[in-house]
Amino acid sequence: MGIIISLLVLSFLIFFHELGHFLAARMFGVRVERFSIGFGPVVAKKWCCDTEWAISAIPLGGYVKMKGQDDTDPTAKSSDPDSYSAKKPWQRIIILLAGPFANFFLAFLLYLIVALAGYDTLAPKIGKVLPHTPAAEAGMQPGDTIISIDAQRVRSWEDLSRIIAAHPNKPLEFVIDRGGKILHLRIAPKPTATKDIFGEQVRRPMIGIAPAQEFIKIHYSPLQALQVAWDKTIEASKFIVLGIEKMIEGVVSPKEIGGVISIMDVTAKASQVGMVALLSLTALISVNLGILNLLPIPALDGGHIMINLYEWITHHTPSEEALYKITLAGWAFLLGLMGLGLYNDINRLMGGING
Repeated sequence: MGIIISLLVLSFLIFFHELGHFLAARMFGVRVERFSIGFGPVVAKKWCCDTEWAISAIPLGGYVKMKGQDDTDPTAKSSDPDSYSAKKPWQRIIILLAGPFANFFLAFLLYLIVALAGYDTLAPKIGKVLPHTPAAEAGMQPGDTIISIDAQRVRSWEDLSRIIAAHPNKPLEFVIDRGGKILHLRIAPKPTATKDIFGEQVRRPMIGIAPAQEFIKIHYSPLQALQVAWDKTIEASKFIVLGIEKMIEGVVSPKEIGGVISIMDVTAKASQVGMVALLSLTALISVNLGILNLLPIPALDGGHIMINLYEWITHHTPSEEALYKITLAGWAFLLGLMGLGLYNDINRLMGGING
């Protein structure tokens, strides 16, 4: 069941991405010859609205085949007014951006649904106070519940961490509930050496407390949910961009790159946890898909955008030979990356079996 859900999620994300391209292309009068979920041989198809809607044999992606545009043959252009290649560079750029934008928009909608439905998160309740820390010196105790910090309401441990991280070396006013008794404590976060999610040594403002591992369900009003969905989408985007940056810098090992097997495995596990977990993970994968497609790699949307920007700025199109070589290099890189992801997935799978 988990595999079926994973395939449905992946197909849904691909469909939404390609739908963005499709709608933008139609808006500019470009004929879309085929809308396919999956690659390879077509196993099912239906004609509708002057487009062939298809399901192909390999469910690892999808594509929109526009008239006058072919990633496998960049020299295949058409001068017909309803072709992609006949449109102005800025129009083509909008068509290309529409796919990633659809992924970001989908992520926003999914985070909005999660915020409106309510989700479980760590309560702002203290489970442990480390000795010789600002919290210990101020008199905090295990079991204390933090109500607000500097007049900002604290609903979750996530709120608490965010507020403290935003105020290094600044004394903060904590309002605490200790068994029904309200206390006011003034605590200055102290820069402390720790490791981030990428394993790097960093210094962050901390007060020396750990959560009680008590979970609560948080609900938001429609207006609050809109803000939460926006914040979550931005946060996910920053996280993925930072992850790519750390990989380029060599901080994150290439062994950490995962392929479609990893995505399906994590999605299947999330579906077992519950709908909120599945929607949240789907939103994160959607953001990831949007950002990866914006990378300036030939054969990806980002690579095509760079070529069109070049044409827009210089008023010259790259030569057919240059386009052909660039596209081949892009496909070689992508296939290599996909191969590495698959290799890592199989290694992790075999390690799990052997272990």
